[in-house]
Amino acid sequence: MIKAIFWDNDGILVDTEKLYYKASKLTFAKIGIDLTDQMYAEYFLRNSHGTWHLAKNLGHSDTTISELRNERNNLYSKLLESEIEIIKGAEEVLNRLYGKYKMGIVTSSRKDHFELIHRQTGFLKYFDFVVTSEDVKNTKPDPEPYLKALEISGMKKDECIVVEDSERGLRSAIAAGLKCYIIPTSLTLNSDFSGAEKILNNIKEILSLF
Repeated sequence: MIKAIFWDNDGILVDTEKLYYKASKLTFAKIGIDLTDQMYAEYFLRNSHGTWHLAKNLGHSDTTISELRNERNNLYSKLLESEIEIIKGAEEVLNRLYGKYKMGIVTSSRKDHFELIHRQTGFLKYFDFVVTSEDVKNTKPDPEPYLKALEISGMKKDECIVVEDSERGLRSAIAAGLKCYIIPTSLTLNSDFSGAEKILNNIKEILSLF
């Protein structure tokens, strides 16, 4: 019997992944790298490696790369303040499930970006806890974020379900011994979701599963 739901954030509750891609693409364009959506999906959403090695291969120093990373993060923050979109149906689903299940958000986002996002959504009232990138040593696809969620929730593995949109998130959940529902986005649609418990078309389909 499912007693807890662990939600990914970007791509599941808010449509922010495209903004992170936009900020990354604009930043890399300044050093002559055309970051395509296929490259972004491969490096970020499948393997979580990032793309800074591309700048390194062009001879850019660690100092320059650090400056570019800060520039990207600042640009992403500005985009979050002006272009954030809530996933259609997300609030209805959270409202319907609230109080019936223990719920947490497990995200690879930085805490400052996460807080900026949810100052606008008002979603945090639905959740019992949050795990961001700053709460763990290793982010997805490592199992640590979901093992941390398990520890906080106090639940057994077979009492929990994960909701993810990416291959790295799925691998993290499976490595932690958890079942995972996948809701693909346009950026993750062609990923390998082998091992997913279910692949859904949209977040509202979750209501029919509980």
